[in-house]
Amino acid sequence: MTLTQADDFLTESETLHAAIADLSDAELRMTTQFKDWSIEDVLLHLHFWNIAADLSATDESTLQKQVGAVMASLEDTGSMRGAENAAITERGTALRSLWINKVRDMAPRWRDMDPKARLSWVGPSMSARSSITARQMETWAHGFEIFDLLGKARIEEDRIKNIVVLGVNTFGWSHQVHSLPVPEVMPKLSLAAPSGDVWSFGEDTENTISGSAVDFAAVVTQTRAFADTSLIATGNVAQTWMANAQCFAGPPETPPAPGSRHRLSATDHG
Repeated sequence: MTLTQADDFLTESETLHAAIADLSDAELRMTTQFKDWSIEDVLLHLHFWNIAADLSATDESTLQKQVGAVMASLEDTGSMRGAENAAITERGTALRSLWINKVRDMAPRWRDMDPKARLSWVGPSMSARSSITARQMETWAHGFEIFDLLGKARIEEDRIKNIVVLGVNTFGWSHQVHSLPVPEVMPKLSLAAPSGDVWSFGEDTENTISGSAVDFAAVVTQTRAFADTSLIATGNVAQTWMANAQCFAGPPETPPAPGSRHRLSATDHG
């Protein structure tokens, strides 16, 4: 059985790489709308956790040392950035090459993995399928702030369904992490895929969410405020979910404020 999500992770990474392939060291230090991270910060973060994911399949003891450094950094400073910065010394164009070459190295190996294989992680273990999907999700989500900064429109394809499914599967988690009761039934979703197909999930016809699958993925990854999308949420359960959606692990995060994340233009850059 082929782990097709590995191919989607590779394509997602190549799509981001194509957008930044010609940027200089100085341009890679430009600041995005995400927590004042630079493009360089994003690449370092992606590369660090791509390495960690690969270690989960090849060298668990080294993974645990890396995770231990992250936990110590979180305890000391409230941020994992210190551990990431200490682990990776390359910056600028050298870091860009290191990141994409690691992706190109690991993706073919992951394609041949058992999708159900259990792999250690920061918290509970994950399946290989979930792990590589998380890498695609992180690449897509953090790629968003880079495309926004560069004023470029990313061409979306149906591989985004992996991220949509991750958002669906974390319906309960989105409530739990924000200390909200988990509804018994998930709202019914009707989402338009980039190809024009319609993807449907959920059973609650009194609480519904409809619109673009890309917009749904943007909300669950917290790269766009719900108010800045074309999504229509009907019913209290649907509206509460969209206000608190979080498809990634970690502490509760506040979604971006309306208008705070958007594609920039040449005028915005001055």
